[in-house]
Amino acid sequence: MELTLALSIGVLTGSGVWLLLRPRTFQVIMGLSLISYAVNLFIFSMGRLGLATGKEPVLRAGVPQDLAHYADPMPQALVLTAIVIGFAMTALFLVVLLASRGLSGTDHVDGVEPPEGMEPDDDGARP
Repeated sequence: MELTLALSIGVLTGSGVWLLLRPRTFQVIMGLSLISYAVNLFIFSMGRLGLATGKEPVLRAGVPQDLAHYADPMPQALVLTAIVIGFAMTALFLVVLLASRGLSGTDHVDGVEPPEGMEPDDDGARP
């Protein structure tokens, strides 16, 4: 379980950084969203999930009331709050992107489209 979680955090981070370096504003916003999801998963994984160790998520009768036997609820609350705030910020960024595209006619990060012959190929090389 830990390997799967670590790999998913790595894939989300790598994909987010790749999208963050793209020339279009929409791709940059999606990259920031993926990086925030990776950070949320990382924080969530630090809270002693108890998936592999059999720790209880809530207090139960018969289990000693000691933190070693329970999952930490604080990272779960922080991640839930971060998800809500991240969704609101992504929606706000998309509205600003649409307004900017309506005013400038492009969603390029620099605000202007590169000339026709200067656009990179699929492999990133310029002609």
